[in-house]
Amino acid sequence: MELQQLRYVIAVAETNSFTRAAERCLVVQSALSHQIARLERELGARLFERTSRRVRLTPAGAAFLPAARQCLDAAERAAAEVAAAVGEVRGRLAVGLIPTVTAVDIPAALRDFRERYPRVRIGLRVGASDDLAEQVREGALDLAFLGLPVSARPRGVTVHELARERLVAVVAPDHPVAGAESVDLRRLATEPFVDLPAGTAGRLQSDEAFTAAGLTREVPFEVTTADYIARLVAPGLAVAMVPAAWAPRLAGVTVVEVVDAPLRVECVIWRPEGRTPSAAEFLRILGIVGPGSGEEGGE
Repeated sequence: MELQQLRYVIAVAETNSFTRAAERCLVVQSALSHQIARLERELGARLFERTSRRVRLTPAGAAFLPAARQCLDAAERAAAEVAAAVGEVRGRLAVGLIPTVTAVDIPAALRDFRERYPRVRIGLRVGASDDLAEQVREGALDLAFLGLPVSARPRGVTVHELARERLVAVVAPDHPVAGAESVDLRRLATEPFVDLPAGTAGRLQSDEAFTAAGLTREVPFEVTTADYIARLVAPGLAVAMVPAAWAPRLAGVTVVEVVDAPLRVECVIWRPEGRTPSAAEFLRILGIVGPGSGEEGGE
């Protein structure tokens, strides 16, 4: 079993295509297919189901993938640790974040990091907190910046809290409460909401607040990206609750304080085995303190 074979398997699993995987790995498709077939013979099991329309993991492939990622991550980490021991930072920096992060300026930090460490391969993924936490646990990401309800604590990762802030309401400019200094959850519960999908961390903070107040609300509009919220709020189709520091980025809506609003915690997470040298340097650029400063290990 070779590391390159593991890279090919991961690339096919992530792209669902031998062609796109070969393009990502900068090899011809025939070479990639040959190496995966060779690995399957060695393992005695097919890793992918191949049809004319799609490629997907078999049960054996799904079982193999997490271990393949861990193995490849361990090899890259070993090389990075050796480089760090002689004063050089290299390898990769894979960062995840939710779109509404405001506690840190990720693009500026990535720019500074690239200027200081040009030999590090930088990658960025934007997604939902739950998905990003899983990618950190699997080793696909080195660290991720999340927004969570106070009650939530990701499992299997180390957590460093960055900030806490209350949610605010955003409404159409001509909404009846648009001119009010503040509003409460009881009044908002009478309105149709736009929010993230049920079960996500971003949705949970609002759901818990209404439940704790003994209220129910309707959420007829579910979106997977927070940027679309203003498109539904501005014409008066719905109201929403969003992080206070992020609300000014929404165009065409009015922000109203919520007196009994829930809190959101912004945090950065990484695997409990520790940060890679590149991740540690990235956090240093951001001014985030190291061990012993509010870091918690998930169970």
